[in-house]
Amino acid sequence: MTGQRSDARRNYSRILAVAEAEVARHGAAASLEQVARTAGVGSATVRRHFPTRQALLEAVFQERIQALCERADQLSRADDSRAALLDWLHDLVRYAVSARGLADVLTYEPPTDVPAAEPADAQAQHSCGAVLESAATPLLRRALRDEAVRPGVTFHDLLTLAVGIALATEHHAEPAVQADRLFTLTVEGLSPSPRPLPRP
Repeated sequence: MTGQRSDARRNYSRILAVAEAEVARHGAAASLEQVARTAGVGSATVRRHFPTRQALLEAVFQERIQALCERADQLSRADDSRAALLDWLHDLVRYAVSARGLADVLTYEPPTDVPAAEPADAQAQHSCGAVLESAATPLLRRALRDEAVRPGVTFHDLLTLAVGIALATEHHAEPAVQADRLFTLTVEGLSPSPRPLPRP
């Protein structure tokens, strides 16, 4: 029995390592069959560890999601609630641009109407979007309380903006540069600040 558990752990680690490389090359469309072939296991073994493509992608991006959660915790102690929220959102955009497939994973997340809405089931509770929502909601709530962002903004609004920018720029010659530009436009708005009236 112990040997079986050791084999299962080895298979899991091998499949995950191969999946990370495949997702880096092909994004969320990476072939599960190719993952199985490269890992030297059957498709049934892959599906036993990762019943769905979403489950496999969630595992691939687990470390990046954890880093974003830790970043949110650090920023929760910043004095400027608006700057803290925007810094975290900018980090999310950069992660989604640099990690092929992450934006696609986050598009699976169902919309929520209020920050930190309770997920419908245990699996959803541990999804990338739900974990990020739990981590970033304190930043959003503080910014809302300080009237530093528009009333009614939800976490799903922020997630949609980040994912939209990442997906729109992934085939750009310089996706990170273009994503930064679009993020700045989103935050500052399209119209220039009104010029001060001349003094009489």
